[in-house]
Amino acid sequence: MSVRRVVPHVRSEAVRESREFYGLLGFEEVMNHGWIMTLASPSSPTAQISFMAGDRTAPVTPDMSVEVDDVDAVYAAVRESGAEIVHPLQDEEWGVRRFFVRDPNGRVVNVLGHR
Repeated sequence: MSVRRVVPHVRSEAVRESREFYGLLGFEEVMNHGWIMTLASPSSPTAQISFMAGDRTAPVTPDMSVEVDDVDAVYAAVRESGAEIVHPLQDEEWGVRRFFVRDPNGRVVNVLGHR
C-alpha cells in the first residue's frame, strides 16, 4: 500500500475568504463541490488543503484525508486491527471510494482512493 497524498481539512463557513487568503500563499482552487473546496500548490499539486462546512454524505466531518493506491486493502487492514470504522467503505458519486476511521487521538481520517 502506498500513500498518494495527505490533505488536512479545515472546518470553515468562510470558504470564499479562505480561498482568497490562501491564494496569497500561492494556493489555487482545484475542486469545489459547494460543501468542500480544495486548494493546491501549482508547483507541487499534492500539497493541498481542504475547507469544509460539513461532509454532506457522511455522519461526521473528517479531520483529514489520506489518499491511498488500494483503499480496499487499507480497509481490510484497518478492520483487522480493530480500529473504529466511523463511516463504512462506499463509492461516492464524485468518483472516490472511501471510508472513515478514528485514529488513536480521536481524529477522524477519510481514507480514499480514486476510481
